[in-house]
Amino acid sequence: MKQRFRKWIERLFPPPIQPLTPGVFHWQTPPDSPRPHRLHLRIEPDGQGLLLLDASTVLHLNQTATEFAYHRILGTPAEEVARQIAKRYQVSENQALADYRTFLERLESLLNTPDLDPEIFLDLERRPPFQEPLSAPLRLDCALTYRTEDESIRRVAPVERVRRELIFEEWQKCLQKAWNAGIPHIIFTGGEPTLRPDLIDLIAYIESLGMVSGLLTSGLRLVEKEYLDRILASGLDHVMIVLDPLNEISWEAIRDTLAADLAVTVHLTITQGNQETLLNLIERLSRMGVARISLSATHTQLSEALQKARDHVARLGMHLVWDLPVPYSHLNPVALELSKGMEPPPQGAGIAWLYVEPDGDVLPYQGASTVLGNLLTDSWDVIWERAKQR
Repeated sequence: MKQRFRKWIERLFPPPIQPLTPGVFHWQTPPDSPRPHRLHLRIEPDGQGLLLLDASTVLHLNQTATEFAYHRILGTPAEEVARQIAKRYQVSENQALADYRTFLERLESLLNTPDLDPEIFLDLERRPPFQEPLSAPLRLDCALTYRTEDESIRRVAPVERVRRELIFEEWQKCLQKAWNAGIPHIIFTGGEPTLRPDLIDLIAYIESLGMVSGLLTSGLRLVEKEYLDRILASGLDHVMIVLDPLNEISWEAIRDTLAADLAVTVHLTITQGNQETLLNLIERLSRMGVARISLSATHTQLSEALQKARDHVARLGMHLVWDLPVPYSHLNPVALELSKGMEPPPQGAGIAWLYVEPDGDVLPYQGASTVLGNLLTDSWDVIWERAKQR
């Protein structure tokens, strides 16, 4: 009687499904495969996961999709996957098998789709991933330098505190440490990162590790065909160009980059000088084929213009990117936003992503005064524990 009653209670109130053991798992096609692919899966403590496709796209997965990805990487036969999923989630094996095959079809489609968004939510619900516990950040924003093309321009970067730049070998150690911690995504920023002669080598290095790579730049060097070809060959996955509307070379850089095999975002800073032509600038970008745009303003008095710009972006069907940093420069409003509270740091800053200065110091987010440690000299466990305790 007690046993029947217990089974009845378990059917009404099934126990929570225990997630898979956290960890990092890898798979790649044989070297001689005509269509080479590689997958990296990071399973979080709560059962959700991050799946890297060909070191170019990060998929955010719910618990069921994470288990499907896990079995895909292990090579578990489909019928066995269906049997295990059916048992774990109390569904029929036919339904579990159909769901698994649908997942594989979507995965195959994504693997063969060029110029994907660097981050995609393969989930029934699009939930911000930073709402759940993370075993490591989703991304590091690495400022390689605070130098800019025009050094006569007064900058807001903390150049008095950051007195040196890490050399190539030191950045290699930092990036290897990040990969070992399970961080899948690196964005190189500045200043102007293309002033670093080793930028292309650094992009190639994280490509060899299997990480997604991004670049935030003025774009002025991207009009040099040889340089653009080299940076594409290094494995760069996405780029954000900070538009200078008065500089025709800046527009040319956007045109040239849009024509390349690269996901492109454009950042537009709203100023007193361009607020009257702002909507026209956005329309020009849309006509060029820009699908992703980032916006900020240089003064709190421009908040109304900023909202109008956001509304216009939505009307044009463009995607507003809000969670990427902007390179420190004379147009960058970071100092204003942090000191006057125009907009707080995006939700997720300090946990979902961290910011690394040119000397290796790790900050919760760009412009923060708190130093969590140094990526070169401190252990990752110490840095991450400090980040979680904030």
